[in-house]
Amino acid sequence: MDLSGVLIKMTLLHIFVFALIALIIAWIPSRTWRGWLLFGISVMAVYNLQPEVPLRHFSFWFPTLTIILTFLTWLISGSGRAKFAPMDLRAFALAVGIIVLLDATRWLPAGLPLIADRAPPPASLALVLLAIALLGWFLKRRFGRQGIVSWILIAVVVGFFIVLKWVPVGIEVSRILRSLTGQSRELASMSDLSWIGYSYIAFRLLHALRDGMTGRLPEIDFQAFLTYVLFFPAIIAGPIDRIERFNREYSERPRISAGRLYKGSARILKGCFKKFVLADSLALVALNEINAPLIHGAGWMWLLLYAFSFRLYFDFSGYTDVAIGMGVLMGFNLPENFDQPYLKTDLAAFWNSWHITLAQWFRAYIFNPLTRALRRSELGKNIWIIILAGQLVTMILIGLWHGVTINFALWGLWHAIGLFVHNRWVDFRRTRRLALALGSFSRIEPIIGGLLTFNFVSLGWVWFALPTPELSLLVFQRLFGA
Repeated sequence: MDLSGVLIKMTLLHIFVFALIALIIAWIPSRTWRGWLLFGISVMAVYNLQPEVPLRHFSFWFPTLTIILTFLTWLISGSGRAKFAPMDLRAFALAVGIIVLLDATRWLPAGLPLIADRAPPPASLALVLLAIALLGWFLKRRFGRQGIVSWILIAVVVGFFIVLKWVPVGIEVSRILRSLTGQSRELASMSDLSWIGYSYIAFRLLHALRDGMTGRLPEIDFQAFLTYVLFFPAIIAGPIDRIERFNREYSERPRISAGRLYKGSARILKGCFKKFVLADSLALVALNEINAPLIHGAGWMWLLLYAFSFRLYFDFSGYTDVAIGMGVLMGFNLPENFDQPYLKTDLAAFWNSWHITLAQWFRAYIFNPLTRALRRSELGKNIWIIILAGQLVTMILIGLWHGVTINFALWGLWHAIGLFVHNRWVDFRRTRRLALALGSFSRIEPIIGGLLTFNFVSLGWVWFALPTPELSLLVFQRLFGA
Protein backbone atom coordinates (compact mmCIF):
# COMPACT_ATOMS: atom_id res chain seq x y z
CA MET A 1 0.00 0.00 0.00
CA ASP A 2 1.37 3.41 -0.98
CA LEU A 3 1.54 5.50 2.16
CA SER A 4 2.44 8.71 0.36
CA GLY A 5 -0.92 10.14 1.36
CA VAL A 6 -0.32 9.19 5.00
CA LEU A 7 3.40 9.74 5.52
CA ILE A 8 3.64 13.29 4.28
CA LYS A 9 6.63 14.41 2.23
CA MET A 10 8.09 17.74 3.30
CA THR A 11 11.82 18.20 2.90
CA LEU A 12 14.25 19.71 5.37
CA LEU A 13 14.64 22.59 2.92
CA HIS A 14 10.90 23.33 3.11
CA ILE A 15 11.03 23.24 6.90
CA PHE A 16 14.08 25.52 7.03
CA VAL A 17 12.55 28.09 4.65
CA PHE A 18 9.15 28.04 6.39
CA ALA A 19 10.77 28.36 9.82
CA LEU A 20 12.77 31.34 8.58
CA ILE A 21 9.58 32.93 7.23
CA ALA A 22 7.86 32.27 10.56
CA LEU A 23 10.71 34.04 12.37
CA ILE A 24 10.41 37.05 10.06
CA ILE A 25 6.65 37.23 10.63
CA ALA A 26 7.22 36.98 14.38
CA TRP A 27 9.29 40.18 14.35
CA ILE A 28 6.85 42.30 12.30
CA PRO A 29 5.46 44.97 14.67
CA SER A 30 2.38 45.86 12.61
CA ARG A 31 -0.65 43.59 12.94
CA THR A 32 -1.83 44.73 9.49
CA TRP A 33 1.41 43.89 7.72
CA ARG A 34 1.66 40.63 9.67
CA GLY A 35 -1.76 39.61 8.36
CA TRP A 36 -0.97 40.46 4.76
CA LEU A 37 2.35 38.63 4.84
CA LEU A 38 0.72 35.53 6.34
CA PHE A 39 -1.95 35.71 3.65
CA GLY A 40 0.52 36.06 0.77
CA ILE A 41 2.93 33.38 2.02
CA SER A 42 0.08 30.91 2.55
CA VAL A 43 -1.15 31.44 -1.02
CA MET A 44 2.35 30.95 -2.42
CA ALA A 45 3.06 27.94 -0.19
CA VAL A 46 0.20 25.91 -1.62
CA TYR A 47 1.82 26.27 -5.06
CA ASN A 48 5.35 25.68 -3.82
CA LEU A 49 4.44 22.50 -1.92
CA GLN A 50 2.44 21.03 -4.80
CA PRO A 51 4.53 18.24 -6.40
CA GLU A 52 4.91 17.89 -10.14
CA VAL A 53 2.23 15.67 -11.68
CA PRO A 54 2.24 14.03 -15.13
CA LEU A 55 -0.96 15.86 -16.15
CA ARG A 56 0.04 18.91 -18.15
CA HIS A 57 -0.23 22.18 -16.11
CA PHE A 58 -2.03 20.49 -13.20
CA SER A 59 0.80 21.27 -10.81
CA PHE A 60 -0.60 24.78 -11.24
CA TRP A 61 -4.31 23.95 -11.54
CA PHE A 62 -4.58 21.92 -8.32
CA PRO A 63 -3.43 24.78 -6.05
CA THR A 64 -5.60 27.18 -8.07
CA LEU A 65 -8.61 24.92 -7.50
CA THR A 66 -7.78 24.94 -3.77
CA ILE A 67 -8.00 28.74 -3.71
CA ILE A 68 -11.17 28.73 -5.80
CA LEU A 69 -12.89 26.27 -3.43
CA THR A 70 -11.75 28.35 -0.46
CA PHE A 71 -13.15 31.52 -2.01
CA LEU A 72 -16.52 29.90 -2.80
CA THR A 73 -16.74 28.40 0.70
CA TRP A 74 -16.05 31.79 2.31
CA LEU A 75 -18.60 33.40 0.00
CA ILE A 76 -21.37 30.99 0.95
CA SER A 77 -20.64 30.42 4.62
CA GLY A 78 -18.07 32.95 5.74
CA SER A 79 -18.56 36.64 6.35
CA GLY A 80 -22.33 36.88 6.07
CA ARG A 81 -22.11 40.43 4.68
CA ALA A 82 -24.42 41.44 1.87
CA LYS A 83 -21.56 43.18 0.04
CA PHE A 84 -17.82 42.81 -0.14
CA ALA A 85 -15.96 45.03 2.29
CA PRO A 86 -12.92 46.94 0.98
CA MET A 87 -10.69 44.58 2.99
CA ASP A 88 -12.21 41.58 1.20
CA LEU A 89 -11.72 43.17 -2.21
CA ARG A 90 -8.07 43.91 -1.44
CA ALA A 91 -7.50 40.32 -0.29
CA PHE A 92 -9.23 38.95 -3.38
CA ALA A 93 -7.13 41.21 -5.62
CA LEU A 94 -3.90 40.17 -3.90
CA ALA A 95 -4.74 36.46 -4.26
CA VAL A 96 -5.51 36.93 -7.96
CA GLY A 97 -2.35 38.98 -8.38
CA ILE A 98 -0.19 36.24 -6.86
CA ILE A 99 -1.83 33.62 -9.09
CA VAL A 100 -1.22 35.76 -12.20
CA LEU A 101 2.42 36.38 -11.23
CA LEU A 102 2.99 32.65 -10.70
CA ASP A 103 1.40 31.98 -14.07
CA ALA A 104 3.84 34.46 -15.61
CA THR A 105 6.74 32.20 -14.55
CA ARG A 106 6.08 30.22 -17.75
CA TRP A 107 8.27 32.81 -19.50
CA LEU A 108 11.10 32.59 -16.96
CA PRO A 109 14.05 30.18 -17.21
CA ALA A 110 13.33 26.57 -16.23
CA GLY A 111 14.15 25.51 -12.71
CA LEU A 112 12.68 28.46 -10.80
CA PRO A 113 11.48 26.73 -7.59
CA LEU A 114 8.16 28.59 -7.19
CA ILE A 115 5.97 25.99 -8.91
CA ALA A 116 6.76 22.40 -9.84
CA ASP A 117 5.86 22.57 -13.53
CA ARG A 118 5.31 25.05 -16.32
CA ALA A 119 2.26 27.25 -15.80
CA PRO A 120 -0.69 27.20 -18.26
CA PRO A 121 -1.28 29.82 -20.97
CA PRO A 122 -2.52 33.16 -19.55
CA ALA A 123 -5.68 33.04 -21.68
CA SER A 124 -6.92 29.85 -20.00
CA LEU A 125 -6.18 31.26 -16.55
CA ALA A 126 -8.00 34.50 -17.40
CA LEU A 127 -11.08 32.56 -18.51
CA VAL A 128 -11.10 30.50 -15.30
CA LEU A 129 -10.69 33.52 -13.02
CA LEU A 130 -13.38 35.45 -14.88
CA ALA A 131 -15.78 32.50 -14.66
CA ILE A 132 -15.16 32.15 -10.91
CA ALA A 133 -15.62 35.89 -10.33
CA LEU A 134 -18.95 35.82 -12.19
CA LEU A 135 -20.03 32.66 -10.35
CA GLY A 136 -19.14 34.23 -7.01
CA TRP A 137 -21.06 37.40 -7.84
CA PHE A 138 -24.09 35.37 -8.94
CA LEU A 139 -24.08 33.12 -5.86
CA LYS A 140 -23.72 36.04 -3.47
CA ARG A 141 -26.40 38.11 -5.16
CA ARG A 142 -28.86 35.31 -5.85
CA PHE A 143 -28.50 32.78 -3.04
CA GLY A 144 -26.45 34.25 -0.21
CA ARG A 145 -25.96 31.55 2.41
CA GLN A 146 -28.99 29.42 1.55
CA GLY A 147 -28.69 25.78 2.47
CA ILE A 148 -29.04 24.37 -1.05
CA VAL A 149 -25.88 26.09 -2.27
CA SER A 150 -23.95 24.96 0.81
CA TRP A 151 -25.05 21.37 0.22
CA ILE A 152 -23.97 21.59 -3.44
CA LEU A 153 -20.55 22.86 -2.39
CA ILE A 154 -20.28 20.12 0.25
CA ALA A 155 -21.02 17.57 -2.48
CA VAL A 156 -18.30 19.10 -4.67
CA VAL A 157 -15.71 19.02 -1.85
CA VAL A 158 -16.59 15.40 -0.99
CA GLY A 159 -16.69 14.48 -4.69
CA PHE A 160 -13.12 15.70 -5.22
CA PHE A 161 -12.10 13.71 -2.17
CA ILE A 162 -13.64 10.50 -3.56
CA VAL A 163 -11.85 11.01 -6.89
CA LEU A 164 -8.52 11.40 -5.09
CA LYS A 165 -8.99 8.41 -2.75
CA TRP A 166 -10.88 5.81 -4.83
CA VAL A 167 -8.51 4.29 -7.38
CA PRO A 168 -11.02 3.11 -10.06
CA VAL A 169 -12.76 6.50 -10.07
CA GLY A 170 -9.47 8.37 -9.97
CA ILE A 171 -8.05 6.41 -12.92
CA GLU A 172 -11.15 7.12 -15.00
CA VAL A 173 -10.99 10.85 -14.18
CA SER A 174 -7.29 10.80 -15.05
CA ARG A 175 -8.14 9.30 -18.46
CA ILE A 176 -10.69 12.04 -19.09
CA LEU A 177 -8.25 14.79 -18.09
CA ARG A 178 -5.54 13.26 -20.28
CA SER A 179 -7.91 13.34 -23.23
CA LEU A 180 -8.59 17.03 -22.58
CA THR A 181 -4.87 17.81 -22.35
CA GLY A 182 -3.93 15.74 -25.40
CA GLN A 183 -1.99 13.12 -23.44
CA SER A 184 -2.06 9.33 -23.63
CA ARG A 185 -5.06 7.79 -21.83
CA GLU A 186 -3.16 4.51 -21.41
CA LEU A 187 -0.68 6.18 -19.03
CA ALA A 188 -3.39 7.30 -16.60
CA SER A 189 -2.50 6.70 -12.95
CA MET A 190 -3.27 8.02 -9.47
CA SER A 191 0.00 9.98 -9.56
CA ASP A 192 -1.78 12.27 -12.01
CA LEU A 193 -4.03 13.35 -9.13
CA SER A 194 -1.49 14.22 -6.42
CA TRP A 195 -3.34 17.23 -4.98
CA ILE A 196 -1.26 18.51 -2.09
CA GLY A 197 -2.99 19.01 1.24
CA TYR A 198 -6.51 18.35 -0.02
CA SER A 199 -7.36 15.83 2.73
CA TYR A 200 -6.90 18.51 5.41
CA ILE A 201 -8.20 21.39 3.30
CA ALA A 202 -11.44 19.47 2.75
CA PHE A 203 -11.99 19.12 6.51
CA ARG A 204 -11.54 22.86 7.04
CA LEU A 205 -13.94 23.68 4.21
CA LEU A 206 -16.58 21.20 5.40
CA HIS A 207 -16.24 22.57 8.95
CA ALA A 208 -16.92 26.10 7.67
CA LEU A 209 -19.83 25.03 5.45
CA ARG A 210 -21.61 23.03 8.15
CA ASP A 211 -21.11 25.65 10.86
CA GLY A 212 -22.24 28.32 8.41
CA MET A 213 -25.45 26.38 7.76
CA THR A 214 -26.18 26.08 11.49
CA GLY A 215 -25.28 29.69 12.28
CA ARG A 216 -22.28 28.80 14.47
CA LEU A 217 -19.63 30.23 12.15
CA PRO A 218 -18.20 33.58 13.29
CA GLU A 219 -18.03 36.49 10.86
CA ILE A 220 -14.61 36.46 9.25
CA ASP A 221 -13.03 38.43 6.42
CA PHE A 222 -11.60 36.76 3.32
CA GLN A 223 -8.00 37.48 4.30
CA ALA A 224 -8.31 35.62 7.59
CA PHE A 225 -10.43 32.81 6.12
CA LEU A 226 -8.05 31.96 3.29
CA THR A 227 -5.08 32.12 5.67
CA TYR A 228 -6.91 29.71 7.99
CA VAL A 229 -7.53 27.18 5.20
CA LEU A 230 -4.05 27.48 3.66
CA PHE A 231 -2.04 28.18 6.83
CA PHE A 232 1.35 27.10 5.55
CA PRO A 233 2.72 25.23 8.61
CA ALA A 234 -0.37 22.97 8.80
CA ILE A 235 -1.54 22.65 5.21
CA ILE A 236 -0.29 19.10 4.52
CA ALA A 237 -0.18 17.34 7.89
CA GLY A 238 -2.56 19.25 10.13
CA PRO A 239 -3.56 19.69 12.85
CA ILE A 240 -7.17 20.52 11.90
CA ASP A 241 -7.81 23.80 13.68
CA ARG A 242 -11.21 25.35 14.38
CA ILE A 243 -11.87 28.59 12.58
CA GLU A 244 -13.10 30.55 15.60
CA ARG A 245 -9.95 29.78 17.58
CA PHE A 246 -7.66 30.55 14.65
CA ASN A 247 -9.44 33.81 13.84
CA ARG A 248 -9.12 34.99 17.43
CA GLU A 249 -5.34 34.60 17.37
CA TYR A 250 -5.10 35.92 13.80
CA SER A 251 -6.67 39.19 14.97
CA GLU A 252 -4.10 39.66 17.73
CA ARG A 253 -0.54 40.97 17.59
CA PRO A 254 1.40 38.76 20.01
CA ARG A 255 4.45 40.24 21.63
CA ILE A 256 7.74 38.64 20.67
CA SER A 257 9.62 37.02 23.54
CA ALA A 258 12.69 34.87 24.04
CA GLY A 259 10.52 32.22 25.69
CA ARG A 260 8.24 31.96 22.66
CA LEU A 261 11.19 31.82 20.25
CA TYR A 262 12.83 29.07 22.31
CA LYS A 263 9.62 27.07 22.66
CA GLY A 264 8.83 27.25 18.94
CA SER A 265 12.39 26.46 17.81
CA ALA A 266 12.72 23.55 20.25
CA ARG A 267 9.43 22.08 19.01
CA ILE A 268 10.58 22.32 15.38
CA LEU A 269 13.88 20.61 16.17
CA LYS A 270 12.06 17.90 18.12
CA GLY A 271 9.79 17.27 15.14
CA CYS A 272 12.72 17.09 12.71
CA PHE A 273 14.49 14.57 14.97
CA LYS A 274 11.36 12.41 15.16
CA LYS A 275 10.81 12.44 11.42
CA PHE A 276 14.25 12.49 9.81
CA VAL A 277 16.15 10.44 12.39
CA LEU A 278 13.71 8.08 14.11
CA ALA A 279 10.97 7.58 11.51
CA ASP A 280 13.27 7.40 8.50
CA SER A 281 15.52 4.90 10.31
CA LEU A 282 12.57 2.71 11.28
CA ALA A 283 11.35 2.85 7.68
CA LEU A 284 14.26 0.57 6.73
CA VAL A 285 12.72 -2.33 8.66
CA ALA A 286 9.03 -1.37 8.97
CA LEU A 287 6.33 -3.69 7.66
CA ASN A 288 5.38 -3.09 4.02
CA GLU A 289 3.99 -4.99 1.05
CA ILE A 290 7.48 -5.87 -0.20
CA ASN A 291 9.01 -7.41 2.93
CA ALA A 292 5.81 -8.93 4.38
CA PRO A 293 5.72 -12.04 2.12
CA LEU A 294 9.44 -12.67 2.67
CA ILE A 295 9.28 -13.04 6.47
CA HIS A 296 8.34 -16.49 7.83
CA GLY A 297 9.35 -16.31 11.48
CA ALA A 298 6.88 -14.92 14.01
CA GLY A 299 9.56 -13.02 15.92
CA TRP A 300 10.81 -11.16 12.88
CA MET A 301 7.25 -10.40 11.77
CA TRP A 302 6.47 -8.85 15.17
CA LEU A 303 9.67 -6.78 14.85
CA LEU A 304 8.55 -5.43 11.47
CA LEU A 305 5.08 -4.66 12.82
CA TYR A 306 6.36 -2.77 15.87
CA ALA A 307 8.78 -0.88 13.63
CA PHE A 308 5.85 0.20 11.47
CA SER A 309 3.85 1.28 14.55
CA PHE A 310 6.61 3.57 15.77
CA ARG A 311 7.57 4.73 12.29
CA LEU A 312 4.04 5.92 11.64
CA TYR A 313 3.87 7.68 15.01
CA PHE A 314 7.25 9.43 14.74
CA ASP A 315 6.64 10.42 11.11
CA PHE A 316 3.20 11.91 11.68
CA SER A 317 3.78 13.42 15.12
CA GLY A 318 7.13 14.80 13.89
CA TYR A 319 5.45 16.84 11.18
CA THR A 320 2.81 17.94 13.70
CA ASP A 321 5.55 19.15 16.05
CA VAL A 322 7.06 21.17 13.20
CA ALA A 323 3.70 22.78 12.39
CA ILE A 324 2.95 23.59 16.03
CA GLY A 325 6.47 24.98 16.51
CA MET A 326 6.13 27.31 13.51
CA GLY A 327 2.76 28.42 14.82
CA VAL A 328 4.29 29.22 18.22
CA LEU A 329 6.94 31.40 16.55
CA MET A 330 4.18 33.46 14.92
CA GLY A 331 1.91 33.58 17.96
CA PHE A 332 -0.51 30.78 17.02
CA ASN A 333 -1.24 28.01 19.51
CA LEU A 334 -2.28 25.25 17.14
CA PRO A 335 -4.11 22.37 18.85
CA GLU A 336 -2.13 19.32 19.92
CA ASN A 337 -2.58 16.24 17.77
CA PHE A 338 -0.78 13.54 19.80
CA ASP A 339 -0.53 12.91 23.54
CA GLN A 340 1.63 9.80 24.11
CA PRO A 341 -0.98 7.53 22.47
CA TYR A 342 0.98 4.29 22.83
CA LEU A 343 1.07 4.71 26.61
CA LYS A 344 -2.72 4.76 27.04
CA THR A 345 -4.40 1.97 28.96
CA ASP A 346 -7.54 1.53 26.84
CA LEU A 347 -8.64 2.05 23.27
CA ALA A 348 -10.91 5.03 24.01
CA ALA A 349 -7.98 6.83 25.65
CA PHE A 350 -5.83 5.96 22.62
CA TRP A 351 -8.31 7.66 20.27
CA ASN A 352 -8.44 10.68 22.57
CA SER A 353 -4.67 11.04 22.10
CA TRP A 354 -3.99 9.85 18.51
CA HIS A 355 -4.66 12.32 15.69
CA ILE A 356 -6.76 14.23 18.21
CA THR A 357 -8.12 16.89 15.86
CA LEU A 358 -9.27 14.30 13.32
CA ALA A 359 -11.07 12.30 16.01
CA GLN A 360 -12.70 15.48 17.34
CA TRP A 361 -13.83 16.46 13.82
CA PHE A 362 -15.50 13.10 13.21
CA ARG A 363 -17.01 13.14 16.68
CA ALA A 364 -18.54 16.60 16.08
CA TYR A 365 -19.78 16.11 12.51
CA ILE A 366 -20.43 12.36 12.21
CA PHE A 367 -20.71 10.47 15.51
CA ASN A 368 -22.70 13.00 17.57
CA PRO A 369 -25.27 13.93 14.85
CA LEU A 370 -25.75 10.27 13.93
CA THR A 371 -26.28 9.05 17.50
CA ARG A 372 -28.61 11.98 18.26
CA ALA A 373 -30.70 11.08 15.21
CA LEU A 374 -30.80 7.41 16.20
CA ARG A 375 -31.93 8.30 19.74
CA ARG A 376 -34.93 10.09 18.25
CA SER A 377 -35.78 7.03 16.13
CA GLU A 378 -37.35 3.70 17.07
CA LEU A 379 -33.90 2.50 18.16
CA GLY A 380 -33.84 5.08 20.97
CA LYS A 381 -34.26 2.47 23.70
CA ASN A 382 -31.45 0.24 22.42
CA ILE A 383 -28.45 2.25 23.53
CA TRP A 384 -25.94 -0.45 22.66
CA ILE A 385 -27.18 -0.59 19.03
CA ILE A 386 -26.87 3.20 18.76
CA ILE A 387 -23.32 3.12 20.13
CA LEU A 388 -22.34 0.26 17.81
CA ALA A 389 -23.83 1.97 14.75
CA GLY A 390 -22.15 5.27 15.59
CA GLN A 391 -18.76 3.67 16.11
CA LEU A 392 -19.00 1.53 12.98
CA VAL A 393 -19.92 4.45 10.72
CA THR A 394 -17.40 6.82 12.28
CA MET A 395 -14.39 4.51 12.33
CA ILE A 396 -15.00 3.06 8.87
CA LEU A 397 -15.24 6.60 7.48
CA ILE A 398 -11.98 7.49 9.23
CA GLY A 399 -10.45 4.45 7.55
CA LEU A 400 -11.82 5.41 4.13
CA TRP A 401 -10.50 8.95 4.61
CA HIS A 402 -7.02 7.47 4.20
CA GLY A 403 -8.07 5.73 0.99
CA VAL A 404 -11.16 4.00 -0.41
CA THR A 405 -9.88 0.43 -0.14
CA ILE A 406 -11.05 -2.76 1.55
CA ASN A 407 -8.06 -2.75 3.88
CA PHE A 408 -8.66 0.78 5.15
CA ALA A 409 -12.32 -0.12 5.72
CA LEU A 410 -11.23 -3.25 7.63
CA TRP A 411 -8.85 -1.11 9.71
CA GLY A 412 -11.78 1.12 10.63
CA LEU A 413 -13.94 -1.93 11.39
CA TRP A 414 -11.15 -3.33 13.61
CA HIS A 415 -11.15 -0.18 15.75
CA ALA A 416 -14.94 0.15 15.77
CA ILE A 417 -15.32 -3.35 17.20
CA GLY A 418 -12.54 -2.70 19.70
CA LEU A 419 -14.15 0.55 20.87
CA PHE A 420 -17.56 -1.13 21.18
CA VAL A 421 -16.15 -4.01 23.25
CA HIS A 422 -14.35 -1.51 25.48
CA ASN A 423 -17.54 0.52 25.91
CA ARG A 424 -19.53 -2.57 26.90
CA TRP A 425 -16.78 -3.69 29.29
CA VAL A 426 -16.75 -0.30 31.02
CA ASP A 427 -20.52 -0.39 31.33
CA PHE A 428 -20.41 -3.96 32.66
CA ARG A 429 -17.87 -3.03 35.32
CA ARG A 430 -19.76 0.07 36.37
CA THR A 431 -23.17 -1.55 36.67
CA ARG A 432 -21.93 -4.60 38.56
CA ARG A 433 -19.24 -2.89 40.64
CA LEU A 434 -16.79 -5.41 39.26
CA ALA A 435 -13.86 -3.13 40.03
CA LEU A 436 -14.39 -3.66 43.78
CA ALA A 437 -14.30 -7.42 43.35
CA LEU A 438 -11.03 -7.38 41.45
CA GLY A 439 -9.11 -6.42 44.58
CA SER A 440 -5.35 -6.34 44.23
CA PHE A 441 -5.64 -6.96 40.47
CA SER A 442 -6.45 -3.26 40.07
CA ARG A 443 -2.80 -2.41 40.82
CA ILE A 444 -1.52 -4.12 37.69
CA GLU A 445 -4.62 -3.46 35.60
CA PRO A 446 -3.13 -0.28 33.97
CA ILE A 447 -0.04 -2.26 32.90
CA ILE A 448 -2.10 -5.07 31.40
CA GLY A 449 -4.48 -2.56 29.81
CA GLY A 450 -1.58 -0.65 28.26
CA LEU A 451 -0.01 -3.80 26.81
CA LEU A 452 -3.33 -5.01 25.40
CA THR A 453 -4.12 -1.59 23.91
CA PHE A 454 -0.73 -1.15 22.28
CA ASN A 455 -0.78 -4.62 20.74
CA PHE A 456 -4.39 -4.28 19.59
CA VAL A 457 -3.51 -1.01 17.85
CA SER A 458 -0.33 -2.50 16.37
CA LEU A 459 -2.20 -5.50 14.99
CA GLY A 460 -4.67 -3.08 13.44
CA TRP A 461 -1.80 -1.48 11.53
CA VAL A 462 -1.50 -4.74 9.54
CA TRP A 463 -4.67 -3.75 7.65
CA PHE A 464 -3.38 -0.20 7.35
CA ALA A 465 0.11 -0.98 6.03
CA LEU A 466 -0.73 -3.59 3.40
CA PRO A 467 -2.69 -3.40 0.13
CA THR A 468 -4.90 -6.50 0.22
CA PRO A 469 -6.83 -8.57 2.77
CA GLU A 470 -5.06 -11.70 1.51
CA LEU A 471 -1.60 -10.34 2.32
CA SER A 472 -2.86 -9.01 5.67
CA LEU A 473 -4.25 -12.44 6.63
CA LEU A 474 -0.93 -14.04 5.65
CA VAL A 475 0.86 -11.65 8.03
CA PHE A 476 -1.60 -12.47 10.83
CA GLN A 477 -0.95 -16.18 10.30
CA ARG A 478 2.80 -15.72 10.56
CA LEU A 479 2.54 -13.38 13.57
CA PHE A 480 0.90 -16.20 15.48
CA GLY A 481 3.13 -18.98 14.16
CA ALA A 482 0.76 -20.50 11.61
